[in-house]
Amino acid sequence: MRIGDLARETGVNRRLLRYYEEQGLLRPARLPNGYREYGDADVTAVRHIRTLLAAGLPTVVIARLLDCVHDDGERMVPTACPGMVASLRRERRRIAASIERLQTSQEALDSMLATVLKQPG
Repeated sequence: MRIGDLARETGVNRRLLRYYEEQGLLRPARLPNGYREYGDADVTAVRHIRTLLAAGLPTVVIARLLDCVHDDGERMVPTACPGMVASLRRERRRIAASIERLQTSQEALDSMLATVLKQPG
């Protein structure tokens, strides 16, 4: 299938599919005329990429972990690969730190709002 077919099949636009290719996440075959040729495995890979992105993983980490996931029916299942647990733990710590910073920001805004709302209008 060509890139337009993959875009329709996955709901991901062509530009983003090309970005995934640039990041090494997709490796389509190239036809003699230079066109990209995608297969069913690429549809699955895009679904996995989207799931991993939704989990907050950056594409550089996804590139390392993409071969460590497979489908169990309609569900993506990770398989223990070398470095996978360490990578996931590192990303979880990074996300937890981001959440903590956002909560601190939210508390500061809540305090400012409370102060402003107490003032006579």
